[in-house]
Amino acid sequence: MTSTARMLAQWAHDLQPTAGDLALADRSLLDTVAVTLAARDHPVTKVAASLTEAGRWATAGHVLDFDDLHMPSTTHVSAVCVPAALAAGGGARGYLAAAGVMARLGTALGWPHYSAGWHATCTAGAPAVAAGAAVTLGLPASQIATAIALAVPAAGGLQRAFGTDAKSLQVGFAVEAGLRAAALAADGASADDTVLDEWLTLVGGGSDGLDLSGPAVPGGLAIKIYPCCYALQRPISALIDLAAEAGLDPADVQRIELRTPAATVVPLIHHRPDTGLQGKFSLEYGAAAALLDRYPGFASFTDDAVRRETARGLAAKVQTTLEPGGTSLLDGELQVRIQTGNGQVHNAELAFPPGSPARPPTAAQLSGKLADCLAGLDTAWSAWTWQNAADVLRRYVP
Repeated sequence: MTSTARMLAQWAHDLQPTAGDLALADRSLLDTVAVTLAARDHPVTKVAASLTEAGRWATAGHVLDFDDLHMPSTTHVSAVCVPAALAAGGGARGYLAAAGVMARLGTALGWPHYSAGWHATCTAGAPAVAAGAAVTLGLPASQIATAIALAVPAAGGLQRAFGTDAKSLQVGFAVEAGLRAAALAADGASADDTVLDEWLTLVGGGSDGLDLSGPAVPGGLAIKIYPCCYALQRPISALIDLAAEAGLDPADVQRIELRTPAATVVPLIHHRPDTGLQGKFSLEYGAAAALLDRYPGFASFTDDAVRRETARGLAAKVQTTLEPGGTSLLDGELQVRIQTGNGQVHNAELAFPPGSPARPPTAAQLSGKLADCLAGLDTAWSAWTWQNAADVLRRYVP
């Protein structure tokens, strides 16, 4: 039997991007470079100074949790694959080769892998970066498979890191590992490429459903509208819309009831957050910020914002009912019920938040996000290309 690494390597080697693939790559470039620049002064970005160029960019691109997500694999594809492609001197094809391998490998790892506590962005990311970098280096399929195999020992990352510096740093580690593996393969290192199949079994995945057909990134990518965990995008959107429709005053809210499948809140591990990073993974705080701020942006996820007495008071009024099961962050439907002091009850339901593949971001939403990320910078996203984006990053995230 042909190994999974060889199948993915041959797919990456033979990839001929379509117009749709290239459009996704260009949008991903803009979105990822913008959120990376937005984190230029974040403390974690400064801490990452000892990492390689690609590792620093990946850390900065992920720390705000404003980067895109591939829903079927629950992986942050572009925070890994854009900096890797740029650092390797590649372009859209190198990005798409890495992104396609990451999406497919992450899907093969499956929901059981993610729900067990693995950070699939890292576990699928390191081998994917190895594949994309090897494609950029012009290696044959056999050496691309070797690069994938050489990245397997570094394919690790845990959700327990969420809400700490380690979450974004381990994404940087994954990118560095993948680039290192590709360089070793190019220099003639050998490896048993069946190691990927053995590893998949060990970490709860399987290649039985590996599908190499379709677009480069099957299912497309979800673009975040709010700078926090993707599991908060739907609750925040639903609460913002309900508050606007009902004209709710946060001071009048007595009870906030949320009903959602259990799978949709797996990464939301901080119920009483005390820092901005923890707030990005708190359902209770996300609900409070939606009602208080109406658009929870960068200012909503600082330490001071999370520690607001008004936010803590509202967060304490959140009651969550989890329906059993689910296999993704957007399973089923979120139901919201808000009770106010005068006895009124307001209800809402939401399946797909804005920015999801089912509701792609509008041009206005995307340009608004980019403008927020670039506030105070002398750079224009309209001029960014795969040829000059690395120079833009070097200017602001050296």
